Amino acid sequence: MKEKRISFGQGKGSLTHNNREFVADNVDVFRTPDNITFVCQPIGEAYDQLFKESTERYNAKQKRNDRKVHGSYYEHLFGVKPCNTVRTAADKRKSFYEDVVQIGKKEDSGYGTEDFQLVADCLKEYMEGFQNRNPNFYVFNAVLHMDEATPHLHIDYIPVGHYKRGQDTQNGIAQALKEMGYGEGKMAIAKWRAAEVEVLNKICLEHGIKPFAPEKARGTLEIPEYKEQRRQNDELKKQNAQVEAELAEKQAKNEKLDAQIEQKTAQVKAILNYIPDYEREFKIEDECEQLCQELNSLLAGKLSIMKHSDEIISKAQRLSKIMKKLSDSTHKSGDTVYALRERLDKSLKETEDVRERLKEVSSERSELRRYNSDMQAQLDALTEFVSLLKRLEPQKFSEVKQMQEHIQARREEEQRQQSAARKIKSWGLE
Repeated sequence: MKEKRISFGQGKGSLTHNNREFVADNVDVFRTPDNITFVCQPIGEAYDQLFKESTERYNAKQKRNDRKVHGSYYEHLFGVKPCNTVRTAADKRKSFYEDVVQIGKKEDSGYGTEDFQLVADCLKEYMEGFQNRNPNFYVFNAVLHMDEATPHLHIDYIPVGHYKRGQDTQNGIAQALKEMGYGEGKMAIAKWRAAEVEVLNKICLEHGIKPFAPEKARGTLEIPEYKEQRRQNDELKKQNAQVEAELAEKQAKNEKLDAQIEQKTAQVKAILNYIPDYEREFKIEDECEQLCQELNSLLAGKLSIMKHSDEIISKAQRLSKIMKKLSDSTHKSGDTVYALRERLDKSLKETEDVRERLKEVSSERSELRRYNSDMQAQLDALTEFVSLLKRLEPQKFSEVKQMQEHIQARREEEQRQQSAARKIKSWGLE
């Protein structure tokens, strides 16, 4: 069985190079048509497909404009229009990730060797199952290069995670790995790579290739290969650092959320304990407000006060009893006590105002009754005198009546003259 070394590392992420929009010196352009493109989707289109609806749902929930995502989700994260190179956000998220997969070296699997097509077939089979194995790594660009020294794959993907807080679907490699069953922490990406290498090993074995164990040191590696491996290791460290940063941020958010949940739980328990008394007191306060409105209506005028005095006194007594019940209530909830206290203070003030008005009205009512009694006595005396005068001295009664009419006529004439004089003066005709 043939033995070959497997290379599985982080790529630079240059879509123009992968899709041969830019041709490097090590590319044989005559063999470029032999390249196999599995998928080639513009990254901007891929982001819209993955995140546009989620962004719209998130924006619809926001009441503050400064919390909304303005522009596309890609522009929100990376501050630029979608481009063909890897962009890194402020929180270390990358616009996409690239893995480069190769079987063998140019000496045993390069162009012109008998295993050139064999390793290409193995890589093709590996790529065809990649998306199904990794549902949270959306592959938007994947190419098998056959026009360089050795066949190799460029796999470009966007990690997709789902969240309960914030936007429900986001670019997040830590969450993507967790949802695919690789756990959390800096070892998650290492577990995933080990699983993918194992899949590739199995494919190689089925095609008569025995993979070498991954090399941990330079050993017999040539300088360019060693540099490439070092670069891949550095990229892996950066990827692990991003995963750790995401996890630390998530842990901080969880701790803050736990504190908020604990506080709200205590408040909810207090409210639940208070609800029965609160509902009863709420009905009493409604009755109190109704009584205040009725009393204000009854106290609108002196005639209404005199006519409905008994009803006013009855409603005022009922209102006083309600105020006492409300002021004696001590079973209050943290979330509702302020509102209830405010309503109670308002009702008490309104009741006190009603009481003051009742005192004033009561005084006015007594004064009116006294005045009415005096006037009625004077009227009765005058009526009796007129009746007696008319009966005993009809002649004098007639003279008095004529004199009264004459005086009344003179007063009316004087009033007319004064009115005419005022008009002439006001018109400037004097």
